[in-house]
Order: sequence, then structure tokens, then C-alpha cells
Amino acid sequence: MLARLMRFGLTGLANSAVGWAVIFGGLWAGMSGLAANAAGYAVGLVLSFTLNRRFVFGVEGAVSGREVARFLAAFAVAYAINVAVLLAAQAVLGADRALAQIPAIGAYVLIFFLLSQFFVFRPATSE
Repeated sequence: MLARLMRFGLTGLANSAVGWAVIFGGLWAGMSGLAANAAGYAVGLVLSFTLNRRFVFGVEGAVSGREVARFLAAFAVAYAINVAVLLAAQAVLGADRALAQIPAIGAYVLIFFLLSQFFVFRPATSE
């Protein structure tokens, strides 16, 4: 499971980098901030789903609508927990403290990994 978690982390870094590239590329090309942000997140989510499905969890075969819906639900839950932890950390550390992002990101990664592992993607092989 540790190897899978490491691949999950690499996938997160990759889809974040690509998402940011799309956002900044869109801004450079003249898109509004909102449109560039939406495009970046859309591309990042598609890449995240694709890499997590195949590279991290080893799922093969046709993609189902239910699988995509579970992925989007897992993302929404993980993001909501991220925001809740961020607000709590900001209440303790101060609203302007960048350090408040650390527990929020950690919570997001842990929750999204666990939901992906046990809810979104079926285990392909034991590790």
C-alpha cells in the first residue's frame, strides 16, 4: 500500500503541474481568471482520474459513469474536508498563515487516497 500511496502522490503532483500550466497558459492567452481556473481544474481532474485509475490503482477496461461519479464525489468530500481543516487551522494559526495549508493539504490527500482506494477504484492487485 505504501507504493500505491507514493504513486498517488506523484499523480497529484503531475495533475497539479498540468492544471497550473493550463491556468497560466489560459491567462496568457487572454482567458478570464475564472475561465482559466475552470479549464485548469477540469484538465487536472481528468488527468487525475486517468492516472489514478490506471497508474495508481491498476484498473483496466472500460470506464463506467458510476466510476466517474464516485471519483467526483470522492473529490468533493476530500475538498470539503480540506476547507474545513483549513478554516480550523487558520482559526488557530491566523488567517494569513501559509502554515495552515499544511494540515489542510494533508487531510485532502489522506481522505482522497482512502476514498479512491476503498470507494472509487476496485483493488487490482494486492501490494
